[in-house]
Amino acid sequence: MGSVKMNRVMMWFGVIAASALAGIVPSAIPGMAAGASSVAQEIQADFDKHEYQHALERIAGLDAQASGTPNVQRLKIRALLKLNNPKEALVEYGKLEVALKQEDQTVLQEVALGFILVMVKDMREQMRGAAYTALKEIDPDEAAPYFEDGLGDASGPVRMLAVEGLSRSEKGRTSKRLRAALDDQAALVKARVVKAIGRTGDPDVVALVESAAKDDLSAVRVAAYGALIRLGKKEVWNDLLQAAQSPNPEDRADAIRMIAELKDQRGAAVMMEALTSKQPSVRAAAARGLGHLGRTEAREAIEQLLKDPVPGVRESAVGGLADLGGSESVEAIKRAMGDGSFAVRASAIAALLQLGQPYSIVASAAQSLARQNDMGMRASVAYALGKATKVSAPGAISLLIGLTSDPLPGPKIVALRSLGHVGDRNLVPLLKDALHDANDAVRATAAGALLHLLQQKK
Repeated sequence: MGSVKMNRVMMWFGVIAASALAGIVPSAIPGMAAGASSVAQEIQADFDKHEYQHALERIAGLDAQASGTPNVQRLKIRALLKLNNPKEALVEYGKLEVALKQEDQTVLQEVALGFILVMVKDMREQMRGAAYTALKEIDPDEAAPYFEDGLGDASGPVRMLAVEGLSRSEKGRTSKRLRAALDDQAALVKARVVKAIGRTGDPDVVALVESAAKDDLSAVRVAAYGALIRLGKKEVWNDLLQAAQSPNPEDRADAIRMIAELKDQRGAAVMMEALTSKQPSVRAAAARGLGHLGRTEAREAIEQLLKDPVPGVRESAVGGLADLGGSESVEAIKRAMGDGSFAVRASAIAALLQLGQPYSIVASAAQSLARQNDMGMRASVAYALGKATKVSAPGAISLLIGLTSDPLPGPKIVALRSLGHVGDRNLVPLLKDALHDANDAVRATAAGALLHLLQQKK
């Protein structure tokens, strides 16, 4: 159950790491030097010397014709971004787009990134979280330096997001700063660091992970067992198996989830037994774990948990059935769209979309949740629609576009993120408009979704 709650917290929190624009925004403007006027050259020189305000003042002194040339416009946009003013940079980008009569994708990406980076040092934890979550949408190697900066954030949840961001690429997982984060005082952060470095395959980290396996905190030890197994220490399996049979329900659930992550089929028997545990968190972890392992023989037993008295267990059972794949459980999942818990209904919508079912199957239930007064219901369906596949994407996108006009930022944020996952470049105008939103977290999320779409291959 703990993982379900954490996933909900992270869904609301949204986040990823960073610092300044240096390194991503180019310092020179192609074509400015050759044949440029002396004034333009002086402006470029100011920019190169990091005298961005002076560069802007020079541009302001130009006549309309000179200041309206594309290269000068690009220089102005980049100077504004260097001064952490993405809002004005966006206005100037609009002028550049009109002058060019088309998008300048490179500059648009820089502007979008500016809306994220300006928030990573915000005093509000929630806004920093939204920024780091948005950074997860861009190329992981490009984002790695920003995530490294996030490791020093004062907030544990933000640091956790930074670790998750670094774990997405080999460059991030081998970061020296990530290894130093093994000393983090927050158990959930430390556990994620252990998992990340365990995926490097580097024998030099074995001693570090073995030390973590002796940690006082069970979550860290379980993460270390999994990491050591990945690193070739097969004898540690017995420690992980013992943890999966622990009398402590949270420890047991953590171990079951780790076995699922490892996709170690030896854990199937333990999970089958755990389906009838008295502890909801253990039943939930087992249902999801068996789905992750692809144990189709467990399908009927997992379907039985759709009648469990605890909503979180029913929600995990739906997810487990979706992970099993196939159409055998479609009818059972369709019935779950009528569950008394909106979280279970949303999970059922997500599962059916994940299984490649047409949007028409979930349309009524999805539209019903989207019309509810409860903000959580609207956000939950926005998240579910992000699981749409090619066959269901048009319908899902249509409803998600409607949710981007939600009066509250929560559902709007989730809808924008989902659009970035299931949409295409036809959504670029909508996401650009969302950069004008009054809410900082909405703008950062829209920027992340926009970057995700722009970085996709055409």
